[in-house]
Amino acid sequence: MSFTLRFGPVFEAWRELAAGVWLTLQLSASAMLIGLLVAVVCAWAKVFGPRWSGWIVNVYVEVIRNTPFLVQIFFIFFGLPAAGIRLSPDVAALAALVVNVGAYATEIIRAGIQSIHTGQIEAGLALGLRPVQVFRLVIIKPALRAVYPALTSQFILLMLSSSVVSAISADDLTSVANNIQSRTFTSFEVYIVVTLIYLVLSLAFAGAFRAIDRRVFSYPVAR
Repeated sequence: MSFTLRFGPVFEAWRELAAGVWLTLQLSASAMLIGLLVAVVCAWAKVFGPRWSGWIVNVYVEVIRNTPFLVQIFFIFFGLPAAGIRLSPDVAALAALVVNVGAYATEIIRAGIQSIHTGQIEAGLALGLRPVQVFRLVIIKPALRAVYPALTSQFILLMLSSSVVSAISADDLTSVANNIQSRTFTSFEVYIVVTLIYLVLSLAFAGAFRAIDRRVFSYPVAR
């Protein structure tokens, strides 16, 4: 039995692959930024907000963390139209990614907030800062610094999980690969290339996060 690798048809579709990579990057980066904002707000509501807001956040977090990501995507794309809310595949994919990463990042950031010593908070209040100012100036940056490695790992996992959005025909990298495979019958070759692309994307995101860590969260060097 002989088997010949045929990478030619895959490389001929490089424009499709590039478009898929671009959409994957757009979805991942947008979901990371928006999801981080959602997580910060939810973590604040859970730690400092009224009891009812903490209860709502707990329900949100538990529902998302205990249901499959694929089901969440299907609910947004196929279920919401029953309520009159119709989203394009790309918008539905972004919404699902934001909702998902927001729930996981909420617990990560909450842990970071609760790691801040109460003396720092009391000092900020004693200086006359309002609670919102204390959160913004005293709490959030040290909290993010404390949980930054866990947060970036979650974001890289989000980028890899974005491949699931191909199930609703969002034109991400995995969806493009499926289309190329069905057209050229080069399953082995297509998915080798796509695997390597995802590996490169993961390493690129990891490098970008390390640069952000050095730029934003590193302590100044004593002189």
